[in-house]
Amino acid sequence: MTSSGARSRCATLAAAVLVGSGISLVGCASLGPITPVTVSTIGSVAGTWQGVLYGSGSEPEYIDLTIREDGSYEVVSRRRIGESRGRGTVVVSDGRLVFQGEKGRGVGTLLSDRSGNRVIEVEATLSDNSTLSARLSRPSR
Repeated sequence: MTSSGARSRCATLAAAVLVGSGISLVGCASLGPITPVTVSTIGSVAGTWQGVLYGSGSEPEYIDLTIREDGSYEVVSRRRIGESRGRGTVVVSDGRLVFQGEKGRGVGTLLSDRSGNRVIEVEATLSDNSTLSARLSRPSR
């Protein structure tokens, strides 16, 4: 994929969605069942999340998602060829996160295991009808 392709995918993600790192997800899964958690406010998920973005026909990309309390978000894709960035807005609807960006939209579900570890899973549809998914978790400290 070219660097403009990477920028486009990140912009597409930002335009569409947000949402653990594979290692964190495996860690959560090993601790027991993962169950959905109702999101009541953007403030409850504000902050930085890291994870992997999956698109059809392309390699997974590592991303950082920052959700601000005002409902804006920024996503950064880290690849060997460099970084790309995107932005959008996120609102809470029926206990889930709805992401809107320049090139699409997505829905995020907050999940938790018995130990309280949380993951956001996002499914997005882009304006060209392609789909993306992401799994994000809080960075380890």
